[in-house]
Amino acid sequence: MKKQLFALLFALVPFTAMAAGGESVPYSMTPDLKDEASLQRGMQLYVNYCMGCHSLEHQRFARAAEDLGMPQDLVEENLIFSSSLAFNDQMHIAMDRGDAENWFGAPPPDLTLEARLRGTDWIYSYLLSFYRDPERATGVNNAVFDLVAMPNVLEPLQGVQEKVCAESDRPSHGAEPDPLTGKYQSCEVLQVTQPGTMEPEEFEEAVYDLTNFLAYVGEPSKLQAQALAPKVLIFIFIFGAIAYLLKREYWRDIH
Repeated sequence: MKKQLFALLFALVPFTAMAAGGESVPYSMTPDLKDEASLQRGMQLYVNYCMGCHSLEHQRFARAAEDLGMPQDLVEENLIFSSSLAFNDQMHIAMDRGDAENWFGAPPPDLTLEARLRGTDWIYSYLLSFYRDPERATGVNNAVFDLVAMPNVLEPLQGVQEKVCAESDRPSHGAEPDPLTGKYQSCEVLQVTQPGTMEPEEFEEAVYDLTNFLAYVGEPSKLQAQALAPKVLIFIFIFGAIAYLLKREYWRDIH
């Protein structure tokens, strides 16, 4: 029995290592799937700014409306813009994949499982890290995803962000710290040079809401599973105790 337990432990080690890994990103966020207001705002942002190119093929409008506490009439009026889509439909896009491949070189990916694939910290950092780059066809690049093909669709909200030279606590490309301040001179600092319709704090909150919504979409049953888990463990414990007592009763005369 001990050998079997050790074998199971060693079998789980690689999965633990994989789960602990991840790309280094400048920002972090903690999803809150209980915050319905945040999730509702995130869905609104996604539909208005992302769903022109990125589908959520494993998510239905009706399921999101039920989970996020949104009435059907409001969803149909404010979040479903295509006459070919209905309330119970999956969140498809109108863009043809063949046309998208011709226009962009590759069709924009479906984002249903993006939060589970890359993690919420990556998505949050990615959306905050677009900056102006005149050498790119779209006019922008991204500090997290270099040479990104996606334009900065949230620029009207954030404004124009550029790389500037400034003091930073982080070393950059082997730079030496200032002997007096201990700061590093970095030209990789991102700064909004032309304001958008939102203040920086408002925009960060909007990006949080959008990332929070993608975290929900990746695991829409997570809250239900977490609520059910203690009941399942209690059942297993009680059933195990009963099974053990029953085994003792059956084998009592033999021992």
